[in-house]
Amino acid sequence: MESRRGPLKSAVPSNIVSLVRRCSRTACGRPAVATLTYVYADSTAVLGPLATYAEPHCYDLCAEHSERLTAPRGWEVVRLLDGSAPARPSGDDLEALANAVREAARPPERAAGGGGARTADPMEVARRGHLRVLRSPDN
Repeated sequence: MESRRGPLKSAVPSNIVSLVRRCSRTACGRPAVATLTYVYADSTAVLGPLATYAEPHCYDLCAEHSERLTAPRGWEVVRLLDGSAPARPSGDDLEALANAVREAARPPERAAGGGGARTADPMEVARRGHLRVLRSPDN
């Protein structure tokens, strides 16, 4: 005998589950914009940008609750939110990252007698792997 209900009818309707993370404060349904973490050893509450994914011992807060946050007496609140910082990496940041990846992927330089060796940057003092030590512009 077949069941009258199909597999989708017994599932939770999708309009109940939200993809937006909500504020952890009781009775607040606003979207979360910041994550609060406690460092008990240092008596510090750290409020930073919204974490990539929900952690069990962190609290997501909406804009209003993150602005009004206070800590217990004797505790310090460290706010890592900076309104002047861009929400996403800028084009310059992404270009610098892409250039660093390209340079790290290049094959190592051959001996100076190989004929195809690159010329070193005059500002470069030393090199170790993909890291470079640069001369100060004052020198």
